[in-house]
Amino acid sequence: MTSVVERIRGERPVFSVEFFPPRDAADEAILWRSVRELEPFDPAYMSITYGAGGTSRDGTIRNIARVATETTLVPMAHLTAVNHSVAELRNVIGWYAAVGVRNILALRGDPPGDPYGEWVAHPEGLNYAEELVELVRSLGDFCVGVSAFPYGHPRSPDLDTDTEYLVRKFRAGADFGIAQLFFEADDFLRLRDRVAAAGCDAMLIPGVMPLTTPRTLRKTIELSGAQAPRKLLDRLEPLTENAKAFRAEGIDVVTELCERLLAEGVPDLHFYTFNRSKATREVVSRLGLVPART
Repeated sequence: MTSVVERIRGERPVFSVEFFPPRDAADEAILWRSVRELEPFDPAYMSITYGAGGTSRDGTIRNIARVATETTLVPMAHLTAVNHSVAELRNVIGWYAAVGVRNILALRGDPPGDPYGEWVAHPEGLNYAEELVELVRSLGDFCVGVSAFPYGHPRSPDLDTDTEYLVRKFRAGADFGIAQLFFEADDFLRLRDRVAAAGCDAMLIPGVMPLTTPRTLRKTIELSGAQAPRKLLDRLEPLTENAKAFRAEGIDVVTELCERLLAEGVPDLHFYTFNRSKATREVVSRLGLVPART
């Protein structure tokens, strides 16, 4: 099985992992150590992000090609419309196909330099993620994913409008959506309910980040676009000066979140790894999610 949908439509829940492209040789060594450490756990698929503003395209292509040709993992490549003409996007999609990548996460992407800045499309490019979904679909037999926002995209005026745009991406041909970070299971479940109420039965996958350090907590708050609930802060903030205690409590928090999501029938837990594997391996082992293949 080579598509994301095939890998997560089994009889039991699975997990997947996400990495970002390395900035230099030292980063690349860290990335590949983590990839090799996670490979025996057989995640349903693994992805490598495209970087802010599409700046790390070459690193994404090079490393996703290595995953496709040198590992047993199922690769999913990210692709953004930022700063790319349609011709350039076609070229990247062609490179992915050439190295055996059949899963693409199609994203409009954020403006370079300021994720919350004004969006300006390439003069020969695309304006919306749904257009990128259509382009990928037109160029081959790809399994296509998109992003979803439990609290709404920062530029959406309200949740109803945000849900409408998400459903449009599914109707353009997306097979599944991966939710950006959130704090409580109900935040994701309400997103799932909104999509279902809109008459769409597309598969939604929760994105999860192990809270191992104060930095990962701050990053979760930043990426979610929402305030952390007081009860979460009450558990973690008193431990910020005790690295071991903070990590232990953070792993407990994330494990509890995942347990609730699994109880609600999610097919896959998608872990943002920060290019490290240990915390993800701990959580999925606690949850009994290994291996995906039998």
